[in-house]
This record gives sequence, structure tokens and C-alpha cells, in this order.
Amino acid sequence: IKHYHDIFCQRVHAMIEHSIEINPQMSGFWYVVNKGRIFLNEKGEIPNGTLQSLGLPASEHCLQIGLWQQQPIYLLIHQDSIEDESKWHTARALLTHPESMWFEIAARATQLALFLQTHRYCGQCGCAMRLVSWELAMLCHKCGHRVYPRISPCILVAVVKDDQILLARSKRHKPGFFSILAGFVESGETLEQAAVREVAEEVGVKINNLRYVGSQPWPFPHSLMAGFMADYVSGDIRCQPNEIEEAYWFNITALPEIPPVQTLSGQMIAQAQSEIASKSGLNQ
Repeated sequence: IKHYHDIFCQRVHAMIEHSIEINPQMSGFWYVVNKGRIFLNEKGEIPNGTLQSLGLPASEHCLQIGLWQQQPIYLLIHQDSIEDESKWHTARALLTHPESMWFEIAARATQLALFLQTHRYCGQCGCAMRLVSWELAMLCHKCGHRVYPRISPCILVAVVKDDQILLARSKRHKPGFFSILAGFVESGETLEQAAVREVAEEVGVKINNLRYVGSQPWPFPHSLMAGFMADYVSGDIRCQPNEIEEAYWFNITALPEIPPVQTLSGQMIAQAQSEIASKSGLNQ
């Protein structure tokens, strides 16, 4: 946890210098983003070196979004059409990297790139917007409309009953792959209210005793996941049409294919396993 905190603090400090004059001899790590995908070198890693060595056309914006081993980490937005598809990947390609910070910064890079690309013109008057120098915001100098990077809060809920956990498969997931329940927070809701509502809507189950677990940026495209453990109260599983394909109670010793532990949902499933095992004595 301390490691994540240190990286985050470095990253926030670096964001102060988000309007940077571009120089071909600038050196560091480069997150080059094109339509939500990231450029990786032949080793499948973020390029390190001078801007000139990338061999890419000039970018309108250059942002410093982090520090690693005393080297700056930059974001560049690549607008040209992609010639070699094999070098461009979604942020998921870095999810299982041994150093988790590469995915964390990928989440920031892709979300900031999306923000800059989708707010080039004012939503109120249609005039061009500019990135201001004193904060991370796009400003219309004609009407004064100001916008900030969009963040969409989403809750994750791991529902536990005795030695079982409730897992579901959404229509977006392949057959056999299950995860905990998830949903977006609606206007005027607390995170806890959203958790209770989403579980009731998606599977018809009532829950209580919500315990906050943690959060994770999820750049698909700009979610912030907030996780809760919860206890089952009542209700039979009734899958929400057009949303949940199937849902079941799974014994913690016989789980289907689930998200990897690098994801918050995977960590919560592992935590549920540990808590259930501890209460039932299965870990002895």
C-alpha cells in the first residue's frame, strides 16, 4: 500500500506541469495514446528514450503524468491512422505487468487522452477550447465554459451467504466467466445506496452490512470502481433481463473462471474466500 501511495504522490506532483513545451530531445517514458490504445515497443513495454527516437509525428499536447526511477513519464496523443496494429494495445495489456504502477498510469493516460480529444470544442457555444496552464481543465475563452476530466463512479459488490459467494455473468462476458456484481452510481445516490439498488435490480437479492474494501481506476473508458463486501439477507436469484445472463451461489472451494487478482473484483473474491475460510475453519 505504501508503494502505491508513493507512486500516486509522485504522479500528482508531476501533473502540475501538464502544459509542457515539446522538445525532440526530451527524454523519459512515453505513453502514446491513439483512440484509447497505447503504443508498446517490441518487448511489449512503454518506450523509454527521447521523443525523437519514437519516430512519431508531433502532438498538440504533452503532459507529464508521473515519475519512475527519477525519469519523467509523458503522455502524447497520436492522431494519425495506425499502420502497425500489433504495436497498439488497450490498457489491459499492462494489467498483469509485474510492476502494477504501469497499469495505474495507463489508466490515467488513456482517460486524460480521451478527455483532451473529446473536449476540443465547447459544448455550449461550439468555439475551440484550450487547456489552461493553472489546472487540468479545458476552457472556452469565449463563453467561459470550463470542463474537467470525466470520472464515472461504479460500485462492485461481493455478496456472501454462509460459505458461498454470489457470482454472475453479464451478457458482455464469455460463457463460463463469472464475477461479482457491478453497476454505475446514479445521480443523487451514495455509493452504499447504489450497491443495494444494483444488487436488487440485477439479481433480486436483498443485502446488508456493507463493508468498504477499496477502489481502482478502470479506464474503459473512465470508471472509478468502489468495492463493498455485503451479507445476504433474503430473496431468490432473478436475473435482470438484457443485463445478467446467469447468476449462482458458488462454494468458495469450487469457483468458476473469475477475474485476475490484479483487478479489484478479483481481489474482493479472494478476500471473500479468506473471510469465509477463516470463519468456517477451512484454513486450518
